[in-house]
Amino acid sequence: MPYGINETMGQYSELFMLLAAGTYTVAFIAFAWDLAKSSKALRAIDLKAAQAGEQAAVPAVVGAGAAAAGGEADSGASRLDGPAGRAERPSSSVAKAAGATGVAMADADMKYAAERRAPARVAVALTVLGAVIHGAGVVTRAIGAGRVPWGNMYEFLTTGAFVAIAVFLLALIRRDLRFLGTFVVGLGIIMLVAASVAYWTPVGHLVPALQSYWLIIHVSIAVLSSALFTLTFAMSALQLVQAHRQKTVAAGGADKLGFMRLVPSALSLENLSYRINAIAFIGWTFTLMFGAIWAEKAWGRFWGWDTKEVWTFVIWVVYAGYLHARATRGWTGTRAAWLSIVGYLCVIFNFTIVNQFFNGLHSYSGL
Repeated sequence: MPYGINETMGQYSELFMLLAAGTYTVAFIAFAWDLAKSSKALRAIDLKAAQAGEQAAVPAVVGAGAAAAGGEADSGASRLDGPAGRAERPSSSVAKAAGATGVAMADADMKYAAERRAPARVAVALTVLGAVIHGAGVVTRAIGAGRVPWGNMYEFLTTGAFVAIAVFLLALIRRDLRFLGTFVVGLGIIMLVAASVAYWTPVGHLVPALQSYWLIIHVSIAVLSSALFTLTFAMSALQLVQAHRQKTVAAGGADKLGFMRLVPSALSLENLSYRINAIAFIGWTFTLMFGAIWAEKAWGRFWGWDTKEVWTFVIWVVYAGYLHARATRGWTGTRAAWLSIVGYLCVIFNFTIVNQFFNGLHSYSGL
């Protein structure tokens, strides 16, 4: 493809990325508005129920979930609420009032309820629109470069942000994860801004070592795994907040985080995060394996203790430790959440600090 056309497609790509970032910003505001509006509506419902002489229910940790939150559960509440870790069910009048106002309480199974949260629907629609525009930016970048669009940090961040948001939207088909919208879309905006401000790279060809089909295999799996780790990072962060809130409320303290009633219980978040981390860990294992095979093809050795290789292995060890500790050593609750967060921080460190400040065989690629 002539250079002029390459440059034009690159300019179109940058324009699409800018439009996508703007659309995501509006979606982020809509998600935040939904949380604020729903929280206000729930407080009004609580006040009305209190005036009617009923105690409004709030999510509380019961049974085994209390140990995860660091508190003690009431045995009577455990018998009433069913399986351990489920959110406390609202009283009949509270549930009726919540349905009338279009606000759904958090569901442990994260299923959609018959509710009318207009801001949330607008936010999802805007996120879909932003993802379509973002996808056009990724495709035009690929056409301009004449290859897959993840050959440097700019391309990895823009493609990674697209995959993270696409995975989030696909997950919304089966589960009501709209409470993650502000986190996931916010991270996507940060990645796009960082790519444009700090890592912008003009459209160009790859060095010979990267001109291999292993680039497609190795990096595509790494991007998908990182997108899944992004979701679990958001869930783990919310789990810590929810666990602290549940402990405070169970001790009789004031509920100062009313919007968290739209978020499932800490145990529900932990269970889903664990399952997604298990899938992402398998992907990261293949990332490590295929990277070693590619290294042998390009440099004549499977492992050379390059900084990038070492930190890829560190990430694998952290998540392996997380899965093992939770499955066999009883590391549940906040300890599991913190370990998941540490793993994601290692991912961020690997793709930012290591790429920018450590010299190695991967330095020329920006990856």
